[in-house]
Amino acid sequence: MTTLTLKDDIQLPDTAFEISQHLGFSKLESAKWAWLEIAGSVLSRYVVDRHERLDGLLHWFYQDLGFCVRESYFSVEAADLGACITTRQGNSTTLATVLMLLAKQLDLELEPLLLPGTTVLCSKIDGKTRYIDPLTGDDLTRHELHVLVRGELGNGVGFKPSYLKPVSLKRLISRMIHELKAGSIVSHQFEPAMECCNLLLQWHPDDLNLNRERAFIAQQLGCISVAAADLKHFVDNSPHDPVIELVKMQLKELKGKQEVYH
Repeated sequence: MTTLTLKDDIQLPDTAFEISQHLGFSKLESAKWAWLEIAGSVLSRYVVDRHERLDGLLHWFYQDLGFCVRESYFSVEAADLGACITTRQGNSTTLATVLMLLAKQLDLELEPLLLPGTTVLCSKIDGKTRYIDPLTGDDLTRHELHVLVRGELGNGVGFKPSYLKPVSLKRLISRMIHELKAGSIVSHQFEPAMECCNLLLQWHPDDLNLNRERAFIAQQLGCISVAAADLKHFVDNSPHDPVIELVKMQLKELKGKQEVYH
């Protein structure tokens, strides 16, 4: 796999398309043509009233184009923006991203909010705030947003104001890569999963949990020395982490294993 250097000057959807092709998933050119076709046709939805414009976009996106949630929700295909655009199926992050980009074509701003486990969109028009579920296009109340968070983290968890703060494109792409990594692990595609960790560590070098994850993936590939180095890095830099003793045990076990990756 060739090296891909992630830059901070992110362009959507291009950056996401490049990452998917680099990982061996959707093809950049196919994704670009599918995007250009949809992005060109959305201009016919333009009306003067912005509330009507947004409602028209949502109807067109979900009813006319048929964008919907992918049944294999945690798959690579659901997390791949190129696949989402070409097949019109995705997860909350990819669907939110496509809808956000189409809204921009209509001079509407839809801001991505990264809740634990799901991505939603926020619209603010003439002082009216709407939270939109990208899986269906339905409006969500603050209470329903809290229910989504509780479903992910447990009934006792509160709703942090930070959940309603729009995120940067860098964080949005980071979530996509995390979801591509998770989909790769689910389907036992450990090489692209390893590369997802490498890409994320370019942007988030201090995220020690990425080192732990990469150690697990490296072990599945037989890269024992890489796995051991990542675990040692975690131990050296997170001495007070609650899982530190477990990681030390994993590191000790690795020392008795033989390198098999070529």
